[in-house]
Amino acid sequence: MRVVLAEDLALLRDGLTRLLEAFDFQVVAAVDNGPSLLPALLEHRPDVAVVDVRLPPTFTDEGLQAAIEARQKVPGMPVLVLSQHVEPLYARELLTDRAGGVGYLLKDRVANVAQFVDAVRRVAGGGTAMDPEVVSQLLARHSSPLSGLTTREREVLSLMAEGRSNGAIATKLFVGDKAVSKHISSIFTKLDLPPSDDDHRRVLAVLAYLNA
Repeated sequence: MRVVLAEDLALLRDGLTRLLEAFDFQVVAAVDNGPSLLPALLEHRPDVAVVDVRLPPTFTDEGLQAAIEARQKVPGMPVLVLSQHVEPLYARELLTDRAGGVGYLLKDRVANVAQFVDAVRRVAGGGTAMDPEVVSQLLARHSSPLSGLTTREREVLSLMAEGRSNGAIATKLFVGDKAVSKHISSIFTKLDLPPSDDDHRRVLAVLAYLNA
């Protein structure tokens, strides 16, 4: 089973390479920076990629971004993120594209070698391997913006996301225009979207809905 590994720490990169090879994986490339990762993934098209999130040169989210771009170019490429950090925005994009195996493990929570090797094999086979702490953080950040909305307000917001006017929303929900305006005003307040000359609150509310 062919693996591309991305890890900037030399000792950990070498250790992971030796570990994987001891369990019959073939590490076809081991890179230590973001710019090298995408070319390696596209050249080797591995059975699974094991990728750290924060890689040189900026140590932000190069690993995740490269993995997402690789999956866009090679749909279904299995990716297992192995990191000390949860990056919610790109992690959610990676986990929701529904293309191929995917996993996200936190380095300091991997209990033993067998757990890690099983996760690599599961992702390579098209499955998932998720650390519960990652799931917890993603769900917390995922649900909080809309958690205070009523059922009716969520309905109104979903129709706003479809691009419907207030009148069209009123017709769809069999309510008056004033009721729709009241719901929208409440949505703006609960999503903490005050009046602004720079941003259109309706657009921001829809973005919050789509992100959730």
